Amino acid sequence: MSKIFSRQIWLSDWMIIGYFAAVKLALHLAAISEFGYFRDELYYIACTQHLDFGFVDLPPLSILLLKTVRFFLGDSLFAIRILPALGGVLFIFLTGLIARELGGKKYALALASAAALATTGNFAIFHTYSMNFLDMIFWQICILLVIKIIKTENPKYWLAFGLTAGIGLQNKISVLFLCFGIAAGVILTKQRKQLKSPYLWMGLVLALVLFLPYIIWNLTHGWPTLEFMHNARAYKMADVSPLGFLLGQILFNNPATIIVWLAGLWYFFLHKDGKKYRLFGWMYISIYILFTLQEAKDYYLAPAYPILFAGGAVIYEMMPKRKILTGIKALSITALIIFTFITAPLTLPLLSPENTAEYTSAFGLGEDSSEKHEMGKLPQHFADMFGWEEMTAVFAQAYNSLSPEEQTLCTVYVTNYGEAGAIDFFGRKYDLPKALCTHNSYWFWGPGNENFNVVLTLGGSRDLDASREDLEQCFEQVEYAGTIRCKYCMPYENNLPVFICKGFKGSEEEIWNAEKHFI
Repeated sequence: MSKIFSRQIWLSDWMIIGYFAAVKLALHLAAISEFGYFRDELYYIACTQHLDFGFVDLPPLSILLLKTVRFFLGDSLFAIRILPALGGVLFIFLTGLIARELGGKKYALALASAAALATTGNFAIFHTYSMNFLDMIFWQICILLVIKIIKTENPKYWLAFGLTAGIGLQNKISVLFLCFGIAAGVILTKQRKQLKSPYLWMGLVLALVLFLPYIIWNLTHGWPTLEFMHNARAYKMADVSPLGFLLGQILFNNPATIIVWLAGLWYFFLHKDGKKYRLFGWMYISIYILFTLQEAKDYYLAPAYPILFAGGAVIYEMMPKRKILTGIKALSITALIIFTFITAPLTLPLLSPENTAEYTSAFGLGEDSSEKHEMGKLPQHFADMFGWEEMTAVFAQAYNSLSPEEQTLCTVYVTNYGEAGAIDFFGRKYDLPKALCTHNSYWFWGPGNENFNVVLTLGGSRDLDASREDLEQCFEQVEYAGTIRCKYCMPYENNLPVFICKGFKGSEEEIWNAEKHFI
């Protein structure tokens, strides 16, 4: 009896999902402290020192959560990244749970979980701290609630949907795209009967009320988020063709998973058992078309795939139970696991920087970027983890060369939030002053009462003479203090000169307004 009981436990639905979740966690723990802090992580850490109802480029929830993490666990890479790693575990469990809610049994749970594990791009999302890993979770919970609404025909679940969506909007406004897709699915299927339910509209109002503080913050601050989104599309994001976006979906999700998520679309649109859930097919298609028209980044659509993994897994489980098909089923899961280990180092720092550069280059990712930037040895998602301590050390050397009186007057001025976040974070051990910066939310935090009598700053280019001449237009005295050297960082952060500038010729307020950039 004990053996039977033990076997039942080890082959239970939750344990089957748990095996894949454990692999996910193990990979993230192996990489959690490798390389360095990501550019955005340093910015988010800085944001925790300025809690507000909103920021230029994100709502406040993820920053409040990071503030809590820092209070209890500190600032180590492990402390900052353990929550995203655990989010990856939850992501696997939610994907398996979705398959279970669609009627999937053990094989479907295993296949859906394996596909979720194999998704290459998700390793990056669940590696560094950002609002993106939380966004993935909020999408899945909302989708589960819609499944519950369809299965039970209990419209009261719309209240839970509104609560979840509203909290999710306080994390990232991309939940609006999910709501757009769900709305399209409701209208285009028999689920349009839900429009008659007062609970749907009450849920919508609840979500809006929860999102309202961020809307009010934008209203009272001149709509900076809209300005940020416009500038990002116009000046930062690389152009993406419809074919490029399609290829991005295949590569982001791991080419090995395409047979699963395409089967998911088949299930929702063409299979008799999936007909009642056709809403999710239209949800995916409508959001896909919208993102294609917007020339969006490939990862924007990432939260929509678990429902397709689940649908595809269910339809494969329905295949006749013949020996050859049983073998193919087992082989498909094995193949996904193999591809997981092959592709994980492309987005997760499991190898040394040099080996990562060689490995990503072999896959054609050495010059990959979703933004308009020159690329170096590493893809941007890795390169932005390098160079920050080296940069701060050069600033500290310049700062220490000043007299005590000059140090009391000194201001550190940099041009992007990665540099500013690095100065604020790593500069603590050098007693550097907090950085001033006009990029995104840093613009709202300064200049305060600071003056520009003595300024430590970066040159605008790698050309020493050109950078000096540019600064001499604003300062009476410009002195070269050193050059930043970093082997693996982004090229535009490398070989930049640092200057000590004195005798500011202009007005701090005028330069602050002129230099503002939300992007």
